[in-house]
Amino acid sequence: MVHLFCKVPAGADREAVAAAVKAAQTADVQVVTFAVLGHKADVGFMTLGDDLWKLRNLQSALQAAGLDVVDSFVSVTEVSEYAQHLTEGMKRPRLYPQLPPDDKYAICFYPMSKRRNVEQNWYALPYEEREALMQGHGKVGRTFSGRVVQLITASTGIDDWEWGVTLFAAHPDDLKDVVYTMRFDEASATYAEFGPFVTGMIAGVDEVMSRL
Repeated sequence: MVHLFCKVPAGADREAVAAAVKAAQTADVQVVTFAVLGHKADVGFMTLGDDLWKLRNLQSALQAAGLDVVDSFVSVTEVSEYAQHLTEGMKRPRLYPQLPPDDKYAICFYPMSKRRNVEQNWYALPYEEREALMQGHGKVGRTFSGRVVQLITASTGIDDWEWGVTLFAAHPDDLKDVVYTMRFDEASATYAEFGPFVTGMIAGVDEVMSRL
């Protein structure tokens, strides 16, 4: 999976951008296109596929169309070591998500890692303690079932942070509520470090490019 965050210069070929996205989708790459709010980027592309060359081809095509990639995040889908008890039916959406979720048009992405401070070292905790903390963390998250869809992807050894978190919701206040609430959970309050947040509105590539 690659998240691409791009600026759209005045001379960018918007039709070529749309064609690049559609060509990738035809090649079995899932692409979620969203208009970004704020100064960090103009447009974002959340791309998912099992062939890294196809993901790279899309990135190259977007750059050839004139977009400037100002930030990115590379990760893979996974089932956490703390979620091995889940049924195969529950594991599948984590490994093979179908994006974007229905009726969820607000999107937020942020990277995160676990702390390694002297008295806040996640990796020095026994597995049983880490598992209990993550079970409690998940319980809090499940209170937002139906309001927020969360996809956590792994990036240890692949990118600068250890995980990428993508949240989908119908309304931006749902995104705020879930992040605010879960920050009080011990697994986050004591052991989590958060990177920059990027927020936007999901739409088809033609609509997004026409509005920028």
